[in-house]
Amino acid sequence: MKIVFASTPSQEEEINGLVRYIYSNIFPVYFTDEEICEFENLKVLHASEDFNTLKDAFQVMTSIQTLISILEAAELDIQYSLLFDKNVETLNEFGLFFPFNYEHFEQAKGLRPSMLSIYAKADNELLV
Repeated sequence: MKIVFASTPSQEEEINGLVRYIYSNIFPVYFTDEEICEFENLKVLHASEDFNTLKDAFQVMTSIQTLISILEAAELDIQYSLLFDKNVETLNEFGLFFPFNYEHFEQAKGLRPSMLSIYAKADNELLV
């Protein structure tokens, strides 16, 4: 008999928060609003079901955090491509569709000018 612990609601919230962070802080750096909208339609990083165990949820959180760390670097370094691809594979194994490889971001970073995005978090907010 094997005892496993189910994932907690706070872990599910953390995963959803990390996905929102990617959509608002990472994707706008690399992609246009139209492309990001298409990612939403394709359900990129959309968790269709709850994660069964604590271990599953922790693996997903760790993979997303690792991708964020790599993509937020000032310059993308080729030495991280294997780590990037391994974490993408982990996400796909757990049912989170992430159809990118390292080269997608490497190419997009050079092409994407710094622009405003409807997906990016506002730098300031109006208080009413």
